[in-house]
Amino acid sequence: MTRTVGLIIFPGFQALDLAVGTVFELANAALGEPAYAVEMLSETGGVTPSSFGAGVDSRPFGAPGFDTVMMTGGLGDRPSTPGLIAFLKEAAAASRRTASICTGAFFLAEAGLLDGRRATTHWARGRDLQRRYPKVKVEEDRIFIEDRGVWTSAGMTACIDLALALVAADVGEAVARTIAKRLVVYHLRAGGQSQFSAMLDLKPASDRIQTALAFARENIAIDLSVERLAEVARLSPRQFSRAFRSETGQSPAKAVETLRVEAARQMLEAGRLSNEVIAQEAGFVDPDRMRRAFLRAYGHPPQALRRAARSMQASA
Repeated sequence: MTRTVGLIIFPGFQALDLAVGTVFELANAALGEPAYAVEMLSETGGVTPSSFGAGVDSRPFGAPGFDTVMMTGGLGDRPSTPGLIAFLKEAAAASRRTASICTGAFFLAEAGLLDGRRATTHWARGRDLQRRYPKVKVEEDRIFIEDRGVWTSAGMTACIDLALALVAADVGEAVARTIAKRLVVYHLRAGGQSQFSAMLDLKPASDRIQTALAFARENIAIDLSVERLAEVARLSPRQFSRAFRSETGQSPAKAVETLRVEAARQMLEAGRLSNEVIAQEAGFVDPDRMRRAFLRAYGHPPQALRRAARSMQASA
């Protein structure tokens, strides 16, 4: 069975959103059959310029008959047209599922397709989406969300996470993992995962501090003392502590705790492991230490975040 995907583009659409096509292409390769067929759609058809000017050929809107219809996004505000909104409504009604990438959520919201539903978009536009469309339940710090057949994703590379999730829902996690490896994606991100990363907030300038942080994240369960990290950075403990604080604004111990809390939160939201196991896996040693770290970071204990994750899953 071939699943048709209608990818809607418009003048100035974000070119990175085309990466979803690669995910479906690799799904076909992994399955050894044409499981997906992607069609580029635009209101007028023909060559449609992307965000950096390169044109993409497309066919004009017609009678919708897609398994999945996906709306791309763009940089900044992109005005809609009556024809686009009308086609979105018609296509959503005729398709098994509807999806948007990044600010494509604004078009779905304008079409009324997100009313009463949970949705996400690029973190920088989440509050604007909520302000302009109060009937939408915006969760701005999510990679992607599915609510009753309508999928929305965060911005930029989150389109890959969205497409992988669609493939996983269709043909299984194993195929999605195979595609992720082909794409050299670090790991499959769950929809409830935060759009933000502690590694980005730290912003080290030198290779040595970056190497030490990468080592810490990849070996989060082991003892990550200043001496151990200094050895990785090939500095003395005193030099390392001074350079680390200068470049990141934090002590090594505080940064390690931040990375551990982030890792533990991802495991909690996945909902498969007990607090005891998560505390060990994230390097906290015991649940009490993990609990104190969560209170410092979020103001809530791990169990409260676990309950919130379960509640969101149940309402999906």
